[in-house]
Amino acid sequence: MGPRSRERRAGAVQSTNDSSALSKRSLAARGYVQDPFAALLVPGAARRAPLIHRGYYIRARAVRHCVRAFLEQTGAPHAARRAQILSLGAGFDSLYFRLKTAGRLARAAVWEVDFPDVARRKAERIGETPELCALTGPFRRGEPASALCFESADYCILGLDLRQLQRVDEALGAAGLDAASPTLLLAEAVLTYLETESAAALIAWAAQRFPNALFVVYEQMRPQDAFGQFMLQHFRQLNSPLHGLERFPDVEAQRRRFLQAGWTACGAVDMNEFYRCFLPAEERRRVENIEPFDEFEEWHLKCAHYFILAASRGDTLSHTLVFPSSEAFPRLNPAPPSGVFPASVVSSEGQVPNLKRYGHASVLLSPDVILSAGGFGEQEGRHCRVSQFHLLSRDGDSEWKGSQIGGCGTGVQWDGRLYHTMTRLSESRVLVLGGRLSPVSPALGVLQLHFCNSEDNNTQDLKVTITKAGRKDDSTLSCWRHSTTEVSYQNQEYLFVYGGRSVVEPVLSDWHFLHVETVAWVRIPVEGEVPQARHSHSACTWQGGAVIAGGLGASEEPLNSVLFLRPTSCGFLWESIDIQPPITPRYSHTAHVLNGKLLLVGGVWIHSSSFPGVTVINLTTGLSSEYQIDTTYVPWPLMLHNHTSILLPEEQQLLLLGGGGNCFSFGTYFNPHTVTLDLSSLSAGQ
Repeated sequence: MGPRSRERRAGAVQSTNDSSALSKRSLAARGYVQDPFAALLVPGAARRAPLIHRGYYIRARAVRHCVRAFLEQTGAPHAARRAQILSLGAGFDSLYFRLKTAGRLARAAVWEVDFPDVARRKAERIGETPELCALTGPFRRGEPASALCFESADYCILGLDLRQLQRVDEALGAAGLDAASPTLLLAEAVLTYLETESAAALIAWAAQRFPNALFVVYEQMRPQDAFGQFMLQHFRQLNSPLHGLERFPDVEAQRRRFLQAGWTACGAVDMNEFYRCFLPAEERRRVENIEPFDEFEEWHLKCAHYFILAASRGDTLSHTLVFPSSEAFPRLNPAPPSGVFPASVVSSEGQVPNLKRYGHASVLLSPDVILSAGGFGEQEGRHCRVSQFHLLSRDGDSEWKGSQIGGCGTGVQWDGRLYHTMTRLSESRVLVLGGRLSPVSPALGVLQLHFCNSEDNNTQDLKVTITKAGRKDDSTLSCWRHSTTEVSYQNQEYLFVYGGRSVVEPVLSDWHFLHVETVAWVRIPVEGEVPQARHSHSACTWQGGAVIAGGLGASEEPLNSVLFLRPTSCGFLWESIDIQPPITPRYSHTAHVLNGKLLLVGGVWIHSSSFPGVTVINLTTGLSSEYQIDTTYVPWPLMLHNHTSILLPEEQQLLLLGGGGNCFSFGTYFNPHTVTLDLSSLSAGQ
């Protein structure tokens, strides 16, 4: 890499500091953390989305956890040497000021290193802000050609390139950093921006230079799955590619990396585990209620792709258990795969509009016609709540073709809802239940979609009329992420609406029965133990009842229970199906019953580092098995959450439609193609 290329890359990395600093300011302004100094260090205001807030919150809490563990071990008044914190790639972080205000620097000091331009700008900002100068005390500024940008009795800012280790070492020594003192090295999202060799040299240098030290790292991992691939693509587009993830893809590889570089002990957890095991329950509840939130899939996936690591050396710090093992977050890996389902793209679809959306609903109107409606996606060149209906159709044995269809212009307009359900009443009628317009606005009322063809029965000319169904004042259903299942009772057809969430309740455990013929809510007795509240679960019709699987429960915890709402002579009965081996807890998957077997397709889980394929459960025996999805012939990435799926039992095929999500700060991803899974190996194995 030439000098100019290195300069451009360095500039791109520095720009990530500016974005991160604004996110931290927004985080504090919204009340996630107490940090009055973020606004003083970073001019301007930017209101970030709730998902960004949560991501930066968990990062801040993980680093705070490690800093406190270090200071509690080393910062005692009677300690022989003062503790040192060396923040690498510190940017505009306010750690020094927070520690100083909290009285944590009586026997400790802070050094920061970042690119010269970043370090100089921060030093200038501090120097012109009286509130910050009052905390640093008397200070001096270095000469323009010097690495020293700011120095006070307990705070030093250096402008250096971390790839030039000899210069870094000399400048730190000149700035008073004592190699023999207990030292905390912090690297928040720093090592992945260095070429792998430079990062390795930095880790080894720190191990050799500081005999009594704790090295804390927060950064990305898991590049292989769909979210990881999209993450890598995002940073490549910013001209700041992530390095080393292929060599060190998970926490185990990261632990080995540090142990082999001379560190004597090392612990690491992903951010899902940190959130569950190292934050008090009351703090989690506080955070979960700060602002409306409905991006659980992306939150859990973001946390699965970042880790916090603490490696230690020396007698004092090697016994510091920053991340003690916890049984509160058991690893529940799926069983070894029993087979493979080949995936392929619905080839002709590229000639017509694609189904790029998520949070939508799909329904099989007839063996050759699939309707999808609602959700968030691409429409007329922009990302928005989708108002157009999508039709996937075929003539006989021909290939599937996609088309967009609109309303007739009369009746009710489509309201842009997502996370609703759709149920086929006939080839020309569909019932729409629930959904939301935003996390604080439920989509009220039951909608009925009527489809009318042209005289030649051409599906391309299909039109939709939307009407309100049921009572005008009906407020029974104001939820989303629920399920709707067709069930039978006393020779009558009903829709069983279960679970979900609402503006008032983050997770629901109630249910309703809708009489199909009259579109009226009715009461039917249900006995048995009431299941855990859940949303984003799956539900399938089976033997006149409903099979419920997985979901996200209270405290945003994925579930692995499988339940059967069994018909009885006087109503229904809740039963639990014992699954062996137990399945990995998941949510945001889809499900179908095929020949007495429950198929759970994709979804999100946090208790395994693998990524979901298809879980197959024999509903008679309770035996489960796992099938991988072979994506060799499918453009990658393929995100299997927030999608829909349609089972074609006669053809032993499963169509996957849409899917994706708002992937943290990396942008929004929509699966670009409808994908077919070949299920024939399932029947062959019977």
